[in-house]
Amino acid sequence: MIFAVPQMHWYLVLAVIGAGIVSGFMNTLAGSGSLITLPLLMMCGLPANIANGTNRIAILLQNLVGVTVFSKQKIINYKTDIWLAVPVVAGSLLGAGLAVRLNNNVIEKAIGGVMVLMFFLILLKPEVWIKGRSEKVKGVPTVLQYSILFLVGIYGGFIQAGVGLFMLAALVLASGYDLVKANALKLLFVLLYTPFALVIFMIDGQINYSWGLFLSAGNMVGAYIASKMALERGAGFIRIVLLVVIMIAALDLTGVLKWVIGMIRAQVLFAV
Repeated sequence: MIFAVPQMHWYLVLAVIGAGIVSGFMNTLAGSGSLITLPLLMMCGLPANIANGTNRIAILLQNLVGVTVFSKQKIINYKTDIWLAVPVVAGSLLGAGLAVRLNNNVIEKAIGGVMVLMFFLILLKPEVWIKGRSEKVKGVPTVLQYSILFLVGIYGGFIQAGVGLFMLAALVLASGYDLVKANALKLLFVLLYTPFALVIFMIDGQINYSWGLFLSAGNMVGAYIASKMALERGAGFIRIVLLVVIMIAALDLTGVLKWVIGMIRAQVLFAV
């Protein structure tokens, strides 16, 4: 039944809301917040496919909050920025419709490797991420920039994991935006293409609305806090959060994090 799950204990509800706050914060300033929410939803009794669909409700509402906050501060210019969303949305539709079977294990490790590379790019070249490059922003977006955003959209459509991080990289490195502006655009792009994926999950009955609403409440709070902090503290603060999130995501996707946790568990069991 998609509206309720047996044994919805109060402590699990609080855990889901808390995880939503952390996830919303991470997703707004960087990405990969689903690394927290998806495992927890499955611990609450949801199958992986329903957890994935349920998570999209929170992502949609969290981005709605973030976009609203950034819009009020004039960070988003809809007259010009909306055109950058076109290749992303088009790519996500193509990606969602691709009937290609992929080796998830290989893909996760490849993504993890790219994230390690991104980590060092952000660490060693902070000025690019903090100040942006005004000469690129002022000009008309190039075919290369549109192509990169289209490819990121395809990736988001059929894989999704870590798409926020790659979207930030595309907006900063290819389009020249600083991290504050890039985060605002990232939220706008994901907000525009998430409803398409959400409708598919709804039609297939792969959403649990009870857990989805609790998770959304947390994600919306996290997104609001993160948006306010991004505006108050600027790109330097976002860069620090981004470095932490990327390293955690890379360690998780490459399997290093699981290996470390396994070693710690083995040591604890051996000591006992």
